[in-house]
Amino acid sequence: MNSNELIESFGEFARSKNIDRPTMMSILDEVFRTMIRKKFEEDSNFDVIINPDNGDLEIWRNREIVDDNSEDIWDFDKIPLAEAQKIEPDFEVGETLPVSIKLEDFGRRAVLMARQTLIQRVKDLERDNLYQKYKDQVGEIVTGEVYQVWSREALIMDKDDNELVMPKGEQIPKDRFRKGDTVRAVVHRVEVINGTPKIILSRAAPAFLERLFELEVPEIYDGLITIKNVVREPGERAKVAVESYDERIDPVGACVGMKGSRIHPVVRELENENIDIINYTDNLELYIARALSPAKVGSMKINPENGRVSVFMKPDQVSLAIGRGGANIKLASRLVGMEIDVFREAIDYEEDISLEEFSDEIEPWIIAELKKIGLDTGRAVLAVKKDDIVRRTELEEETVDDLYRVIRQEFADDDDLDERQAAAQKAAPVAEAAEAVTEEAAPAPTSEEAGAGSAAEAAQ
Repeated sequence: MNSNELIESFGEFARSKNIDRPTMMSILDEVFRTMIRKKFEEDSNFDVIINPDNGDLEIWRNREIVDDNSEDIWDFDKIPLAEAQKIEPDFEVGETLPVSIKLEDFGRRAVLMARQTLIQRVKDLERDNLYQKYKDQVGEIVTGEVYQVWSREALIMDKDDNELVMPKGEQIPKDRFRKGDTVRAVVHRVEVINGTPKIILSRAAPAFLERLFELEVPEIYDGLITIKNVVREPGERAKVAVESYDERIDPVGACVGMKGSRIHPVVRELENENIDIINYTDNLELYIARALSPAKVGSMKINPENGRVSVFMKPDQVSLAIGRGGANIKLASRLVGMEIDVFREAIDYEEDISLEEFSDEIEPWIIAELKKIGLDTGRAVLAVKKDDIVRRTELEEETVDDLYRVIRQEFADDDDLDERQAAAQKAAPVAEAAEAVTEEAAPAPTSEEAGAGSAAEAAQ
């Protein structure tokens, strides 16, 4: 390989990697000077002239002519007069003798090694540029094209053909990517593995929802409204606490927009994730009540020492507070930073029995399933229709029939049981309808009622 081929091939490769001309010239100069040092030990008296546009390379060795009897004739930058006059008889002591060094003079192995070194230097520079670029973009939204989808992750290419990775755990469960799809995600973190940067994207991180609101709500982008906290169950439900620094601006209404015009694009991007917008307040009790929306809280006891809150509410509100699979209460706990325990107000159920007391006749996993939907006492179970329990839990109809039988036997001496159970079950459709609205459309109270908003409510 001659110098022209080497320079031209490297120039094309560097330009394909978007390496600028000054950087390319610096890399070429450094590699050739490394070759010179390996062969001649010193490179200070060498001139390297490179023109990457047409592939020209010139290497000149400059040595000072000294007298044949001088003590300096063995220096790397000196040449005896007799040796210099073999090249040109007119040379005299004190003049400088420039000698052209051809690339072929270094040997074929050195040239091939130089080529590999040039390519490796460009790749190292490319990796460093990629790391520096995305290290400063952590938490920001990027757009890319799906290049490949595997079982554990998806490979995304950005506009510069850099490879970005989105693991399965950072995707929304409802995401279904195909090659060529355009996808938006947030830069979650940047890792360096064996010297190679790995850019990890996420659509499940709270930061993704936060950035989407910044794009859709000008007041958030301008700093008039601040997002205090975001918690998510990706693809299912999210709660966002917002606060306005301008008392003339309703933060909840601004985030929802006229008829949901602002929140709808966010909901669609998140695969119809239900979003509750909550008005942040320093009043902890009010903040907790808003966090539990759409359920209405009766009273609460806050224990700041152990970080727990006991919330008491009407029986028909418990299932709303807990939500499907306990999602609502888990998100509310994470939003306020305290563990929330929900209890029924014992108004009409003074003589009730906890389900734990039935543990000798009812299996623990069945009791756990009932507690997930807010049924923690015997009368609470009897107050709910069998079809409703089957729909909201993983219990079979026969299992529910056995439940009723065991609990009824315990209350057999209560003459008013049947009458009270019938009255409670008449109200069950109301609670069931309320829960259905919550689980399917996730409506939230207005900002006047509980300081919360949702996409479904805005649509209505």
